[in-house]
Amino acid sequence: MLRTTILGCRHLPFLQEQTAIAIDSKLIMLPKILFSAFLFLNTYFFRFAIAQKCPPPPRCPPISAPPRPTRTVTYVRPRPPLYNPSLRLLPRQPNNNPGPLANRARILAITQELKRNITFDPQGYTGTWVGNNYCLFRGFICDTVPDRNITGLAGVDFNGARFGGNLNFYRFITNLPDIAFFHANSNNFSGVINQGLGGLRYFYEIDLSNNKFLGRFPSNVLRATNLTFVDLRFNNYLGSVPRSLFNFDTDVLFINNNVFSQTIPTNFGNTPALYLTLANNNFTGTIPRSIGAAWQTMTEVLFLGNKLSGCLPFEIGYLNRTTVFDVGSNRLTGPIPQSFGCMAKLQLLNMAHNRFYGPVPEVLCRLPNAFNFTLSNNYFTQVGPQCRRLMRLRRLNVNRNCIMGLPFQRSAADCATFFSRPRSCARESTFSIIPCRLPAASFRTRTVSQEDEVPPAPRSYNALVKPPH
Repeated sequence: MLRTTILGCRHLPFLQEQTAIAIDSKLIMLPKILFSAFLFLNTYFFRFAIAQKCPPPPRCPPISAPPRPTRTVTYVRPRPPLYNPSLRLLPRQPNNNPGPLANRARILAITQELKRNITFDPQGYTGTWVGNNYCLFRGFICDTVPDRNITGLAGVDFNGARFGGNLNFYRFITNLPDIAFFHANSNNFSGVINQGLGGLRYFYEIDLSNNKFLGRFPSNVLRATNLTFVDLRFNNYLGSVPRSLFNFDTDVLFINNNVFSQTIPTNFGNTPALYLTLANNNFTGTIPRSIGAAWQTMTEVLFLGNKLSGCLPFEIGYLNRTTVFDVGSNRLTGPIPQSFGCMAKLQLLNMAHNRFYGPVPEVLCRLPNAFNFTLSNNYFTQVGPQCRRLMRLRRLNVNRNCIMGLPFQRSAADCATFFSRPRSCARESTFSIIPCRLPAASFRTRTVSQEDEVPPAPRSYNALVKPPH
C-alpha cells in the first residue's frame, strides 16, 4: 500500500503533464470541429434551399417579325387582252399586197418628215421609204389592226440604225395611232415626251435606250397604260424618279445608266415588274422596306453602281421568287440579315464593294440554288462550314474581307481601322429574324458538282451592256 502510494506520488508530475497535453489537444481540435459543423449545416441548408421551388425567371418576350409589307395598289392578273379575243381577225397579209392600209396618208407624211430630218443613215433605211406601201419600208412591221380589221402599222424597229439628226420621237410616234411596239435603241431621238401616248391603245413596248433624251424623268410615258416593257437606259435623264413609276403596271423596267439621283421612293415595293434595273445612276439613301411587298413578282433586281447607304432591310428576305439580287458597288453597310435564308430561288447574289461586316450567315450559304454569291471587298469576319463548302465549289467569293485564316484578305491594319469606329444599324433586332420556314433543301449538304449544273442565264444583266451606236 505504501509502495503504491509512494509510486503514485512519484508519478504525479507525469500525470499532470499528460493531463495538460490532453487539454491542449482538445483546444487544438475545437476549431476543426466547429468548421466541420459549419460545413455540415451549410450543406444541409444549401440542399434544403435547392429543394424548394423558386419562381421561374421572367421570360423575355419573343421577337416577332414585323408584318410583311403589302402593296398599296392592286393589279389585274392575268392582264386583260388588248382587244376582244373573240373577234375574227383578218389573217396577216403579205407585205407586198397588204390590201387597204390604216391611216396611210398620215403615216406616209410623218415618215417623210422624219426622213428629211435624218442626216446620217449608215444602213440605208431611208432609201426604202418610197412609194405608198409603208409595209415595204425598212423598220416598219405591219399586221391586222383589231378594231378595224385591216392592215396597219403595228411596230417600228429601228434598233441599231444609228440615225443622225434632230429626231423628235414624240412627234413621230403620235402620228402612228395603231402602233403596238416602238424599238429605237442606239439612235439620236430626243425631245420632250408630251401627254399624247395615252391615246395609243395597243402600245405595249417602248425601247428608247441609248438615245439623246435628257431632262427629268419622262412621266408622260406612264400615260401609255398598256406598256409591259419600258426601256429608257443609257440616256441623260436626271433628278428624282416619280412615285408613280413604281405604281405603273409593267413587267420590265430598265432605267439604268442615266443620271437619276436622290432617294428611291418609299413605294418601291408596289412595282409589279419582274425585271428591274436601277443600276449605274446616282441614287442615294436606303433601299426601301417596302421592297418586301414585291415578293410575288420580283425576279431580278439590280441596284449596283449607285450611292446607296445604310443597312439592308430584313424585308428583302420576303423575296422568295427572286433569282438575281445585286447591290454591288454602293455604300451599304451592316450585317446580312438572317432573313436572306428565305430567298429560296436566289441564284446570283452580288454584294461586293460595300461596307458589310459580321459573319456570313450559314442560312445564306445553305440556299438550294446558290450558284454565284460574290461578297468580296467588304469587312466580313467569319464563314461557317456551309459557306466554306460553297467556297470549295467556287460559288462563294469572300476575297478582300477580314476573315482570319483565309487567303486574299484585307490587311490587319485595314480591318482594325474599319472596326475602330462604332457600327450599328436601325432595327437591329430584325437582323436575327427568319420570317419563313427554311427551304428543306437548305438543311442538306449538296453533293452536286459545279460541272453538273447548268449556269443560270439572267436577263437583266444584258441591260447593262450599252448597245453599239
